[in-house]
Amino acid sequence: MNESDIRLRNYFVVTGGYWGFTITDGAIRMLVLLYFHQLGYSPYEVAMLFLFYEFFGVVTNLTGGWVGARLGLNLTMHAGMALQVIALAMLTAPDAWLSVPYVMFAQALSGIAKDLNKMSAKASVRLMLPQGENARPRLFKWVAVLTGSKNALKGVGFFAGAALLSLAGFRNALLILAGGLLLVLAVTIILLPRDLGKSRAKPRFTQVFSKTAEINWLSAARFFLFCARDIWFVVGLPVYLYSVLGWEFMQTGGFLALWIIGYGIVQAAAPELIRKSHHDSGPDGATARIWAFVLALAPAVIALALMYELDPAWSLIIGLGLFGIVFAINSAVHSYLILDYSDHDKVAMNVGF
Repeated sequence: MNESDIRLRNYFVVTGGYWGFTITDGAIRMLVLLYFHQLGYSPYEVAMLFLFYEFFGVVTNLTGGWVGARLGLNLTMHAGMALQVIALAMLTAPDAWLSVPYVMFAQALSGIAKDLNKMSAKASVRLMLPQGENARPRLFKWVAVLTGSKNALKGVGFFAGAALLSLAGFRNALLILAGGLLLVLAVTIILLPRDLGKSRAKPRFTQVFSKTAEINWLSAARFFLFCARDIWFVVGLPVYLYSVLGWEFMQTGGFLALWIIGYGIVQAAAPELIRKSHHDSGPDGATARIWAFVLALAPAVIALALMYELDPAWSLIIGLGLFGIVFAINSAVHSYLILDYSDHDKVAMNVGF
């Protein structure tokens, strides 16, 4: 195998591992959301279950990039998979154990696992891509395919979680997911090089916060971008569909699955969809500003439709469909820019930041 073939093989191994992890991540979210709502947890209590998932994801991104730069991205990727298996196993405990603090702790492990895996996979793409002519548009394409396919499969995970809850029950569903992820972990351990992503220099932890202005602004923008999605997507919408509109588990899971699958497809296709706006040089900061403005219009339209008492189900379905298309393009541009702005040796820490 020549170097180019090895890079391509590693890209497919990383992507495949990311896919396997993502299915379990989507499934566990849907399982926890629907099962605990069924047990009588209020929407606020269900939201609390995901609080540590998100908070420890932030902490993990800050520290995980530094660890990946020092010890290698394969180590952080495999640690993420192992923690997810532990989180899945914890939730198979009897109902009497499943208090809010206990489930929050399990979700904290899952949040750490998710962001270790995501940071490792994204940073790995930057390191595996050959340098030279046409590197920037190729990087945009590779990152878009990785993140887009991941999100499409997260949608598959949403549907799988709802289906497994209906067909196999909560605990059997968790055991099936844990077994599948263990297999993925074993395959990636065997196939990936051990020093993937390890920095030649040993960066100090304080360097995590030492960024260029472009990376600081992009990080702040990304924070608000995902707030705009998660404020309704994580708890509010699924609980509304199930409790207010009377949808069943499969309908709720199916809608969320289709939304995020479509989001992933658009994200993967983003380089072609917006190619005319940046020609062959790759998108830049101006591209990100334009698409952020377009995105802001979508929830405003949904709010107006509900304010004028149009049909709530169709207002949400159509409005969130448009939101998903524009959001996917925003996310693809952001994912590319953080890698484009990063030096080779600092890519793991910058993606984490």
